[in-house]
Amino acid sequence: MERINEIIADLNQTPTKDLKNKLRKKQFQLINILEQELKIVPINHYRNKWLGIGMAAIGIPIGISLGMSIGNMAYFAIGLPIGMAIGIGVGTKWDKEAQSEGRQLEIELKH
Repeated sequence: MERINEIIADLNQTPTKDLKNKLRKKQFQLINILEQELKIVPINHYRNKWLGIGMAAIGIPIGISLGMSIGNMAYFAIGLPIGMAIGIGVGTKWDKEAQSEGRQLEIELKH
């Protein structure tokens, strides 16, 4: 609770011209605290997180494998949407699990 109060106090001291950027940064910090310590997440948190993970960790290796097996690295880009779909599927599953366990906030963050 002290860390959350420190973040809010820091936001209260921010000049208006810098508020938008600092608000995004502090919002990210607050969500990380809630996720790590209390396992509470906003709506679609895991979907948004796993979208990028799926593209990077799954889609790129699939694309490279496909491109190398065919002998044309132009097919590298085919792996990205495959990884994205896998990531969205995994993230959506985790979001549904969080909702059924009552660990989901009633807000959806739009970045």
